[in-house]
Amino acid sequence: MTDTALELELTCERFIAAPREALFDAWLDPAMLSKIMRPMPAVTITEAVADARVGGRFRVVMTADGKDMPHEGTYKTIDRPNELAFTWESAASTEPDSTVTLRFAEADGGTNVTLQHVRFPSEEIRDNHQKGWTHILEMLAEAA
Repeated sequence: MTDTALELELTCERFIAAPREALFDAWLDPAMLSKIMRPMPAVTITEAVADARVGGRFRVVMTADGKDMPHEGTYKTIDRPNELAFTWESAASTEPDSTVTLRFAEADGGTNVTLQHVRFPSEEIRDNHQKGWTHILEMLAEAA
């Protein structure tokens, strides 16, 4: 891991008019992952599996332009409905120990969702993930 990778992180925030339990659970349900894990409109999800327990693994295969892009990880924290954390393993686009943490806070009429992703090999890859996670939170809001 490079020193730069330790410093590169992103945060996305979104208010969603839905209960935090439902939003939290969406991240652990393969059917919902198939709906929300689309970092851009042209992406489809061809596989989504989740072993929703601390130490369990997930796998989401994103497909665009006929190319499969597998993403995997291990659940580190499952504190329903407050916080969910998992490693993010994406070929050539993240560093070892790249981690995504989601926090769900009650708000008037819904939930404030904060997503933080740490450890990227470059600013360009971090910025691309910022766009992707922002779109994924939009998909979550639509699915809620």
